[in-house]
Formats: sequence, C-alpha cells, structure tokens
Amino acid sequence: MRPVLVLTHAAYEGPGLIGPALDAPLRVRTVVDATQPALPALDDVSGVVVMGGAMDADDDLHHPGLPAERALLADAVAADVPVLGVCLGAQLLAMALGGTLLRRHGTEIGFGPVDVHADDPVLGALGPRPTVLHWHSDAVSLPPGATLLASTPATPVQAFRQGSALGLQFHLELEPAMLALWLATPEMAADLSDDELDALRADGERHLPTLVPAARAAVAAFADQVRRRG
Repeated sequence: MRPVLVLTHAAYEGPGLIGPALDAPLRVRTVVDATQPALPALDDVSGVVVMGGAMDADDDLHHPGLPAERALLADAVAADVPVLGVCLGAQLLAMALGGTLLRRHGTEIGFGPVDVHADDPVLGALGPRPTVLHWHSDAVSLPPGATLLASTPATPVQAFRQGSALGLQFHLELEPAMLALWLATPEMAADLSDDELDALRADGERHLPTLVPAARAAVAAFADQVRRRG
C-alpha cells in the first residue's frame, strides 16, 4: 500500500489519533517554510492529510511553502485522491478549491458543538451534533461546488466536502496527551487566562472520552477511502 502523505506545520500539531487510526504507512513532511518544497508525486501516495498551524493560510510571504501545499491539494482533488484537511489544513483546502480566507472572522477556542447539515461517510461517524475542540480565529467561505457539512454561529463553514476531499475547521485529531501538550505550549496557550486553561482541561476530561472513539471511527471511514485507492 502506498503511504499517506501527512503535511504538518508545527511540531506540536502532529496527526494525533489520525495516524494510528489510518492503519497505513505515513510519510510526514513539514514544508511550510521551504522555498522549494519537496513533495511526493500523487501517484506515490494513497491519501493526503493536512494538519493545523498558527499561520494564516494565505501568508505566503512569511511561509513560502504554502502555495505548493495549496497546489498539491487542488491536484489531489482533481485526481480523486482522498484528502483530509484539519483546521489550517481545511483553510488551505478551501483556498485551493476557490474559497476565500476570512482572517479574524471570529475566535473559537474550546469545546463546543457543531451543527451538521448533510450526511457524509466520514463526518457522520461523529454523530448528529458532536461536541469538538475549536481553536481558531480565521474562517473560510464555502468553495464553489462544495457541500456544506457543518457550521457554528461564529463559523459558517465548519466542515465541507468536495469530491474526494473533506475539510474540518475543528480538531478531529485531539486526544488527551495532545490537549495536555497544547495547554503547556506557549505558542498555543500564551493568550489564555488561567481560568480558560482550567476550563479547557475540565472540558477535555468531560468530552474526550466520547469524542476520541467517535473520531477514530471517522478516521477509519477515511482510511477505507485510502485503502480503496491502495
């Protein structure tokens, strides 16, 4: 089986539970700051997963690898390669498909529900109104031709599907160890008060026992798509 390409943008924002749940070989690359990114050919991978990061999805000046990531995503969808974009990854996917980045559209940090609007084989594993972790201030418009899957009042596009690609503005990859890492990482937590950090810890203890198994089931559904490509 060909490996799944995983694009990361920060050491503390890895694939989390997505990696083991894929049950496939992974090729992890971080090319966001490379002026000439070395990315595999799509014929050499069975799927593409793009993780989060603190940078803006259109900040090509400071992160010259972003255009290559967006081009790869556009080509992957055109070639019917399974794609999963998470947070920044969803924003890059939306831009690659003709959507617009909406900087500082509205900050969402913490656990909260998303309203599901359409059936999807991957997102559907989370349930009809799942509580998930949000950690973003940017948003995107719905790409032309894409299906809106989920929203919140603050973020009209929380999940979308276009062909082989699924974008999730929220964090599907989260597991307890990753949440603990984020809350201890200054780049993630510096702007949060002690009360906000305590609330995130408490909410994680309450929601992750339900969310983690559902997220693994969702990734397993994506893994089925990857295995069909082989």
